[in-house]
Amino acid sequence: MRKAMLLAGAFALAAAPAAAQQKTVKIGFISTFSGPTAVIGNDMRNSFELGLDHLGRKLGGLPVEVIYEDDQQKPEVGKQKTDKLIESDKVDFIVGYIWSNVLLASLKSVVDSKTMMVVTNAGPSQIAGELCSPYVFSTSWQNDQTPQAMGLYMNQKGVKSVFLIGPNYAAGKDMLTGVAATFKGKVLGQELTVWPTQLDFSAELSKARAAKPDAIFVFYPGAAGVQFLTQYAQAGLKGQIPLYTAFTIDELSLPRQKDLALGVPGAQQWVNDLPNPTNKKFVADFKTKYKSSPAFYGAQTYDAAALINSAVVAVKGDLSKKDEMRREMEKANFKSVRGNFKYGKNHIPIQNFYLQDVVKDKDGNFALKTVATIVKDSQDQHVGKCQMK
Repeated sequence: MRKAMLLAGAFALAAAPAAAQQKTVKIGFISTFSGPTAVIGNDMRNSFELGLDHLGRKLGGLPVEVIYEDDQQKPEVGKQKTDKLIESDKVDFIVGYIWSNVLLASLKSVVDSKTMMVVTNAGPSQIAGELCSPYVFSTSWQNDQTPQAMGLYMNQKGVKSVFLIGPNYAAGKDMLTGVAATFKGKVLGQELTVWPTQLDFSAELSKARAAKPDAIFVFYPGAAGVQFLTQYAQAGLKGQIPLYTAFTIDELSLPRQKDLALGVPGAQQWVNDLPNPTNKKFVADFKTKYKSSPAFYGAQTYDAAALINSAVVAVKGDLSKKDEMRREMEKANFKSVRGNFKYGKNHIPIQNFYLQDVVKDKDGNFALKTVATIVKDSQDQHVGKCQMK
């Protein structure tokens, strides 16, 4: 009997490491999967799934379980879904978030629970500054950075005055602030519209026309961007007052915007034609699998899978070692679709921003093209407010 017990104990000890290897990496994924902006959430989900495919559906050798939750583009719903993922599903990582107001509503739950988070789009100034956290990483940018790059480009083009238009929520305010931070000319006025319900911009366009600026800067993601470009042309402003933008034209909206998008430059830290091997494989395989082109939303989310994998590899699957995972993630030690980048102390990428333009081929197909590098190694302006070392 004693021998049998000893053998059983020895077997249990021998089996323990094997059992530990059966642990699943649980990932909660928050995005918008219903309504007009579901196309963005689907691009993010598809890209994350492709990232997992490229990793053999394992992270650090462990099987992956992903739980997708729809925030319905509502802060209160996003927080409810975040709390569910943390408290009920007990996920190891939370990924996603399109909207800055949804992220801010959910942030405290994540930080208080010390759940590792990778934000793949939203970039409110607070998470780069006073609300930075050891547990929160971004694979996108801080909201101000992209419009700051566009402000620099407008300076290069000799623009002397601008009228700013955007939605009245956290990201919209950050976008307009970002342009004003680098633009050396005069801001003749700005209009913030009701988000996300307002899709009639005739009043704002009339005010812009009356101000007689050299240019208009606009930020409207998703369906609102399609509506704005349509009304901008209908108002007779296309060809009269040049339009500059961030995030209004992308691979998701371009098939609907078509000729309306021609001649409207934008700034971005990723464009589909960046010539590094990781990006080439991502874009080619995405087109093959989903029969469409990925957008920047997806590119950033694809990177999240590789970032998390680097952390799980570093701790050999022991997900309790959060400090070690954090230190590994801070190295940005993975192949990114944007090429090399590094993290600031606030876990916001320090990276290049490019000028993108819309091109039309002889068959009438539209695509985004990298035209130039506007700024190299851009670091957000809020890093000084972050208390992390």
